[in-house]
Amino acid sequence: MNVKQKLLERAEEKYRKFSQSLIPNIDNVLGVRLPVLRKIAKEIYKSDNWKDFLKQNDFEYMEEAMLQAMVIGLVKDSPENILVMVKDFVPKINNWSVCDCFCTGLKFTQKHKKLVWDFIQPYFKSCEEYNIRLAYVMLLEYFVDENYIDECLKCIDEFKDDRYYAQMACAWALSICYIKFPEKTLKYLKKSKLDNWTFNKGIQKICESLRVDKSAKTMLKCLKRR
Repeated sequence: MNVKQKLLERAEEKYRKFSQSLIPNIDNVLGVRLPVLRKIAKEIYKSDNWKDFLKQNDFEYMEEAMLQAMVIGLVKDSPENILVMVKDFVPKINNWSVCDCFCTGLKFTQKHKKLVWDFIQPYFKSCEEYNIRLAYVMLLEYFVDENYIDECLKCIDEFKDDRYYAQMACAWALSICYIKFPEKTLKYLKKSKLDNWTFNKGIQKICESLRVDKSAKTMLKCLKRR
C-alpha cells in the first residue's frame, strides 16, 4: 500500500490551511480530514505490513504520524506489547494534534488502568513538552474517576513547566477533575501550588464548561490569581 500517495490524493487545500492555523508550530500539514485518516489507518492495520509501517521514523507529512497513532490504537495484542509500541511512538510526537489523537485512541487503557497509570508516570516528569502533555491528556481521558482522583490532583499539583502545550494540558486536566469531582477539586484549588498561569487557565476552562452552573462559575472566578 502506498500510504503517501493515498494521503496526497485525499488532501484538501482549504482544510490544510484551516488545520495549519490550529497547529502553528509545524509546517508539513497536508490537509486530510480525520474520518479519511481513520479509514486509511484501518486499511493499513488490515494489511500484512502494518508492523513495518509503525517502524517508520521519517515523516514528510504530519498525517503520516497521525496514521501511526491511529494504527496503534487499533492493535489487538497484550497490553504489555501495545505499551512497547506506545513507548516507541512517543518520541515522534511534535504537536498537540497528534498527541491528543494518539491518547484518545488508546482505548485498551480502560481495561488495564493500573498498568497504564504506572507506565505514564515518568512522562509527568519528562523534559519534553509533548511527553508531559501526553501524560496529562492520558490522565484526563482515562483516570479522572473514584479510584484515581486523588492521584490525579496530586499529579496536577506537582506540575512544573512553562511551555504552552504542557500547561494547557494540565489546565484541561484540572477542569475535568472539577467537572467530575467538584467538591474534592474545589478543596484542592484553595490550597493549590500550581503556577499562576496554569491555575488561572484551569479556572477559565472550568468556567467555559456547560456542565458547571453560573453560581459555581462566579465563585471560581473569585479564586483567580492576580
